[in-house]
Amino acid sequence: MPLPLYLLAVAVFAMGTSEFMLAGLLPDIASDLDVTVGTAGMLTSAFAIGMIVGAPLMAGFSRNRPGRSTLLGFVVVFLAAHAVGAATSCFPVLVVTRVVAALAYAGFLAVALTAATTLVSPDKKGRALAVLLSGTTVATIAGVPGGSVLGTLLGWRAAFWAVAALCLPAAIGIAKGIPARGVRKVATDGPTLRSELAQLKRPRLLLIMLIGAMVNAATFAGFTFLAPVVTDTAGLGELWISVALVLFGAGSLAGVTLAGRLSDRYPGPVIAVGGLLLLIGWAALAALAEQPVALLVLVFVQGALSFALGSTLITRVLHEAAAAPTMAGSYATAALNVGAAMGPLIAATTLSTAAGELGPLWASGLLVLVALLVALPLRGVIATRHSSEVETPPEIGERIE
Repeated sequence: MPLPLYLLAVAVFAMGTSEFMLAGLLPDIASDLDVTVGTAGMLTSAFAIGMIVGAPLMAGFSRNRPGRSTLLGFVVVFLAAHAVGAATSCFPVLVVTRVVAALAYAGFLAVALTAATTLVSPDKKGRALAVLLSGTTVATIAGVPGGSVLGTLLGWRAAFWAVAALCLPAAIGIAKGIPARGVRKVATDGPTLRSELAQLKRPRLLLIMLIGAMVNAATFAGFTFLAPVVTDTAGLGELWISVALVLFGAGSLAGVTLAGRLSDRYPGPVIAVGGLLLLIGWAALAALAEQPVALLVLVFVQGALSFALGSTLITRVLHEAAAAPTMAGSYATAALNVGAAMGPLIAATTLSTAAGELGPLWASGLLVLVALLVALPLRGVIATRHSSEVETPPEIGERIE
């Protein structure tokens, strides 16, 4: 895989750390800024909304601009938002910085997803996306627990400053390692923005995006409320929450790595088999949560299956939206973040039911079941290798040397 892919992954690591670490910082933020924890939770919602809106908006805004300057600009804005957030004592200002950071992250990810596929031959798109998304999975392994520990020791502001600092090597790497021209050349030589947006009228693309959103909703439904399962149901100490999160992150890294090698050749089997195993896994996790060893093993397995399936669906969105070369990444990003926003909301409604803290795990299983039922009539589409995967016009498939 080319070096620029890994430089993009470094930036995704910094941004992914910020997205996931907030859950462990909310009590500290609420106390410092004199708001309730529930009010502080608005920061998570603000980030999710910014990601959903920002993906297509920022991708459309930047489609006629050179790839390197666009990617670098998003990283700099993300850095600045965290610097302002770390320095402010005003909660509304902090909310605004989260929205701005989310817009920058969404724009970066939308452009980077498209850029990653232009760095390799069409038959290696899955592997390229696996490298890019490894930044997110490494963030769940190292960045999120690290941010939580840093916030505990030095306060939540230190965690924000740390994310800003992580953006510096990413920005330098992009400035030095990404060519000034090439990534966005298709915006001027390829289809118009209107024709790219028109791809969203295609039922097949919308249905694959819907499947991706539901799978990601299942992931975030279970992941968001994993802490009480670890401490209350399994009876483990609070330290084991970090262990469980690291295991989930390690599993997600294994999942995207494996899917990166299989999703280009066997997308149908990966989704069919992986989806069925994911469904069984959520049910098993809910049924065996009282047993600590089983819980921790299944957390790793669910992380692997969730991200293997999710990354494969991202690849299918990009393939299905091949006629929208500069906007396809934003469609995938928006779909995933709709799921990320809806999953915790759906899971939260189950906490007051008889299922209690296990409700979110059952909700995750139900979401995967619905996704599989939607995918069933699309199995031929998902497994098809489109002509765009075999032969890509030079102006669209131009690589960055």
